[in-house]
Amino acid sequence: MMGGSTHKIEVLGNVLPLSTDSGGPGLDISEYLRIARRGWILIVAAALLGLMIGGVASILTKPTYTADTQLFVAIQSSGSIQELQQGNTFSQARVLSYVKTVDSPAVLQPVIDSLGLDVSAEELATHVTANSENNTVLINITVSDHSPVQAAAIAKGVAASLISAVDTLEKPKNGGSSPVSLSIIKPASAPVSPSSPNTRLNLALGLLIGFGAGIGAAIFRSAVDTRLRGEPDVRMVTDAPLLGGIAFDQDAEKKPLLTQAAPQSPRAESFRQLRTNLQFANVSSRAKSVLITSSVPGEGKSTTATNLAIALAQAGQSVCLVDADLRRPAVNEYLGLDRNAGLTTALIGAEDVNDLLQPWGSDNLYVLTAGQIPPNPSELLGSEDMKELLSRLEEAFDSVIIDAPPLLPVTDAAVLSQHVGGVVLVVGVQKLRKQDLERSLSALDLVGARILGVALNRLPAKGPDAYSYGYYTQKGLGQTSSIGSSNRTAMRKGHSDQSATRPANKFPAAKL
Repeated sequence: MMGGSTHKIEVLGNVLPLSTDSGGPGLDISEYLRIARRGWILIVAAALLGLMIGGVASILTKPTYTADTQLFVAIQSSGSIQELQQGNTFSQARVLSYVKTVDSPAVLQPVIDSLGLDVSAEELATHVTANSENNTVLINITVSDHSPVQAAAIAKGVAASLISAVDTLEKPKNGGSSPVSLSIIKPASAPVSPSSPNTRLNLALGLLIGFGAGIGAAIFRSAVDTRLRGEPDVRMVTDAPLLGGIAFDQDAEKKPLLTQAAPQSPRAESFRQLRTNLQFANVSSRAKSVLITSSVPGEGKSTTATNLAIALAQAGQSVCLVDADLRRPAVNEYLGLDRNAGLTTALIGAEDVNDLLQPWGSDNLYVLTAGQIPPNPSELLGSEDMKELLSRLEEAFDSVIIDAPPLLPVTDAAVLSQHVGGVVLVVGVQKLRKQDLERSLSALDLVGARILGVALNRLPAKGPDAYSYGYYTQKGLGQTSSIGSSNRTAMRKGHSDQSATRPANKFPAAKL
């Protein structure tokens, strides 16, 4: 597994990337879209929360009304062109000064006194604004208040007070009338609707901010969440070939076997594709023995090993399924077989393996159950007797599938991986974390195990992490076979009836 290189293998018309550079660039657009699809509930919830906050803020905010008035500044002149030009220039220059005068106590205090307002000039100034457009002699005065009538009254009062203040300030000291005249050209009127809060704007801002916060939270959760959710997450850890993906099926707990599913169901097709991809991945060495393991318990390695063995037998191969999980054996439970005598019985030399193999089903599938649970599983699995037993099984069968314990809790699988042709690592999505997968791969690499590939289990049927298959749907899709429609008890009975018709110890190859 060399980093920085990319290889591809064509399987069933699909091109599967076999490696990615874990030290490559950051997230691309497709990864951001995948994060958004994974966290769409969080994003929608945050957007709705922002929308609700914007609405609540609009409801709780006291309405504010705005009234405005406009004044025109004129210069008294005789009317000649030269005087008019000089007066216009003079008035434009003075307008800015008048604008600055609007919020002064000289203008606002008379308004307070005339209207009987219980505020100071400084407080009233915060509700009054004045401005003038460039190259004009117009002054705009705007007043905001919680009462529309009072806003209009204050605007009228400020305009009248400004006219009086300017007349007083511009009047010559030696007597006479002021050369500047201010006239109201737009009287203030009580506004009909409030200027704030702007409910639409608040709702839009709340929705936008909530949506952005939801996306940020989804990205943050994806950054801190180390759980493996699909193929892209696995690709960030290893460049091992992806042999297949098995979708999560709620009926799998009651009907875990391939033969219990509809022939053309997605679950059945997933194990057939796993079988085919495994043959492609193993084409160079043609190793007969394949060890199936996982990182932690509960990822589905026993069901994967069992169904892979069934799929290989259905393809016409002679297959031996070995339950090498000597701590928590499960193959006998799935297949309804006796576990009292099995692998451990053969390893201690109590019986010959010929007498311990149990035929199952109508195909050439033989099962070597775990036997009695020993006190020293690692020593037994790493012994020369185990190595010799596997060699004998490889000579007698086309394929030997070994269900091994998880890698992280115990060393059994790592020890046993030295005696087999290849290892398939089952990854249970939504359960396994990236650091656990890295530790498992390091454990296999430490003992020099040959990793054939990774099988993803418990993948969602829909969504950004779904794993789809390009197979043809047949008319019988959804119709269960006679075995598939039965329960586990009936399955065991069917196994017994089929096995009874097969002569004892008649193996597909030379006697062991």
